Amino acid sequence: MFKWSDSHKQLRMMLRKFVDAEVVPQIDAIEHEGAPPYDVLRKFWKTFGIGDMLVGEYKARRKKAEARAAAGGSGSGGGEAADAGSKKKPDPSAALDQGAMRALPIIELSRHSAGMVTALGVSMGLTPNAIIARGTPAQQDAYVPALLTLDKIGAWAITEPGSGSDAFGAMRATAKPDGDDHFILNGNKTFITNGPYADVIIFICKLDRGEPPERRKIVSFILDGEMEGLERSKPLRKMGLHGSPTGEIFASDLRVPISRLVGERVDDEDAGSARDDAKKTFTAERSGVLAMALGMIERAQELSLEYARTRVQFGKPIGERQLIQLKLAKMEVARQNVENMLFKTIESTAHGEPPDIAAASAGKLYAAQAAMEVCLEAVQVFGGNGYMAEYRVEQLARDAKVLQIYGGTDEIQVSQIARSLLWR
Repeated sequence: MFKWSDSHKQLRMMLRKFVDAEVVPQIDAIEHEGAPPYDVLRKFWKTFGIGDMLVGEYKARRKKAEARAAAGGSGSGGGEAADAGSKKKPDPSAALDQGAMRALPIIELSRHSAGMVTALGVSMGLTPNAIIARGTPAQQDAYVPALLTLDKIGAWAITEPGSGSDAFGAMRATAKPDGDDHFILNGNKTFITNGPYADVIIFICKLDRGEPPERRKIVSFILDGEMEGLERSKPLRKMGLHGSPTGEIFASDLRVPISRLVGERVDDEDAGSARDDAKKTFTAERSGVLAMALGMIERAQELSLEYARTRVQFGKPIGERQLIQLKLAKMEVARQNVENMLFKTIESTAHGEPPDIAAASAGKLYAAQAAMEVCLEAVQVFGGNGYMAEYRVEQLARDAKVLQIYGGTDEIQVSQIARSLLWR
């Protein structure tokens, strides 16, 4: 079974030292003063060369896809869609190491700011992946490298005020053809991570060519943050995730050329692929919650253990009380379970078998609930102090709640899991 290697542990120590020195001093400004997190995230990315590594991986995939296309293989967009045509599985040892290296920064940042992880994941994950999956080579070259390095901040806009869990069925945003090579976009998006500051926005909507709304194809457009006809709100006030600026986006008769349409095609067999790509995005997002939850659980447990050793009540450290010990023991059970689920995900992905949507849903459901329970129990261990912001478990509890909501609510995960069991 996979476990952290010595090199992984060394990297984790380096990551933690950076977070302690560079991120932690900024937490109060980000949490309570509305400071954007992007400068410190860019420094984090550059210090460890993560952006350059991701760009290198991206270019290598592009090169392989182009070679297959030249040889008569699949060349759809030159990105992940083209890679899907290959039956070759990744080298397990290298892929295991790569999976661990991707998880560790998420774990370490989540110990102090799950919001920053969310902002990071949307900008260098969801946004460029939407372009890599179906975008033309020109679209990929224009946007992907800058997003992977955080030179540009990205946003992925799917949720609307009336949609929520029914993202596609209740979608009202539209793209109407305007001549042969332009579209007019209209619609409102809400709860958009990085929306107030994004340089690049993936705007997901329905193609309106006169069909009834339920029959319209889902398409995606690449928008710049300052385009005429596009307006954005200030960051919304939230319960948690203050390190992740969230806002609304309004498209009002926004005219864009076909070069902004991801893939630049609407009438071929892949025209409805934006819906499938969005579903794949949800699967990846749900798997990513495991690393976030692990970091939050570890930090809540760490703070609780330290407090239980030093907080004296009725003449004894509270850690000697069995009810407190029960809380600490349950925290450890949750930590081990979530870590093992993360290890399984890393291992199966390395062998070319990433979790399907049902498995990803099961992992997210458990990890989100475990993180919420552990962080709330940490507040209880601290008592009145736990309700005060200075002790940090208060922030962990506020941040943990969103894991049960975004990327699909707990209720949606239950439905997805049950359907997979009933109709396999």
